Amino acid sequence: MKLHFLFGLSWLVTFAVAASPEPTPGFVQAVDQAPTTTSVPTLEPAQWLLAHLDVETTGLVPGYHEMIDAGWVITDLEGRVVDTLFIRLQPEHPERLSPGAARVNGFDAATWRAQGALTPAAAVAQIFAFHERVTRGKHVLLVTFNSQFDTAFLDHLLRAEQRSWRELYHYFVLDIPSMAWSLGYRELTGGALAQRLGVADEPRVAVEHTGITGAMLNVRIYQALRRLAPK
Repeated sequence: MKLHFLFGLSWLVTFAVAASPEPTPGFVQAVDQAPTTTSVPTLEPAQWLLAHLDVETTGLVPGYHEMIDAGWVITDLEGRVVDTLFIRLQPEHPERLSPGAARVNGFDAATWRAQGALTPAAAVAQIFAFHERVTRGKHVLLVTFNSQFDTAFLDHLLRAEQRSWRELYHYFVLDIPSMAWSLGYRELTGGALAQRLGVADEPRVAVEHTGITGAMLNVRIYQALRRLAPK
């Protein structure tokens, strides 16, 4: 009888644990709580901003490789610059640096520490503080040169701190090569597109090639495409 009772109690405890709901991750709650809007840029352009983002990483695989710096340029819808942010991040796994990434951005863990690279937590706090100060409640569209790449790395960074990029930006992300493609430009790199449009390229020397130089190049390309777009 005692064994039957203990077995039954064990089954009830196991069932109760299995039936208890899994806690919702903080980054999912952040998406659920992200502000919604009925505003549209065509009707209320003054209530919208663009956040031009470019990231440098230790490689090409989000979730395995990490961001090591990032630059934001906030503009209005015409591409006029409002403010900028540049941060360096100290990755938790610098040993995963790929040879290709090293050639592009020159990452070195000791150099980054000497230059005051932030922990992921400190970086996320600074990103949110910057956006709160600059955007002042306006709606923001994220703009990148390679939307799936930059957004994925930003998403992984923020998820680790139980935050979401949707707290900062609208659901849709704008992609500069797609804008250029619609106007007949088939170049798929920033340097080639900058040359075709006659705008200044960013530095291609690793120690000078950063997220903020990339973000500023994106803005110059965006401004050039705006001038070419049908009115």
